[in-house]
Parts: sequence; structure tokens; C-alpha cells
Amino acid sequence: MSTKVNRRQKIRYRIRKKSVGSSQKPRLSVFRSNSDIYVQLIDDANGVTLAAASSRDKDIQAQKGTKSEKSKLVGAALATKAKNLGITTCVFDRGGYLYHGRVKSVADGAREGGLQF
Repeated sequence: MSTKVNRRQKIRYRIRKKSVGSSQKPRLSVFRSNSDIYVQLIDDANGVTLAAASSRDKDIQAQKGTKSEKSKLVGAALATKAKNLGITTCVFDRGGYLYHGRVKSVADGAREGGLQF
């Protein structure tokens, strides 16, 4: 019997086998809880988080709107932080979630902010 969480974990491992981030092209990792969404740019070669953003950041939390709209703002915020670090490309890691809804909104926001993947 496979629960929803176990299924997502298996998918996550499958994705992680293929996508590896470096300092030039980090991995954009997405974690989605029921209420919030968190994204990180990760350099897997050194095991370091280069930049992070979430819907719990003060400026994003103050905004009104749906969770999808806030997710788009999170993606844009991460793209801005990446630009300041001189990062223009990354590998998208959807973390076992479907590329739909809030996960898609993060990707769209990051793309509009100037990140390429």
C-alpha cells in the first residue's frame, strides 16, 4: 500500500537522480506545505544553499492574494536574489509535486524575474 507521501518521496528520489545543481547552475528546489511555499537555490557539489525565499517572508506575507499569487511573488523574489549573486540559469526541481498550481506559479515568477531553466 502506497500513501500519498510515500508516492511523492519515490518521485522525488527519481527526479533527484537526474537533476544535480552546481555553483554555476544551481538546483531550484520547491517545498510546498498546506499553507506556505519555500524555494531554495542549492549547490549540490558543495552542499550549500545559495539563496532562499518563502511565502513567510515579511514583504510577501504582507501582500493580499491567493496562495498561487503569493507563490509567483516567491519565485520573483528568488530570481532577484539570484541576480544579485550573478546566477542566471538553474535546474528546476519540483520536489515530487505535479508541475501545476503553486509549483507552476513559482516557476513562472522565477522566469519573469530573469532566471532561465
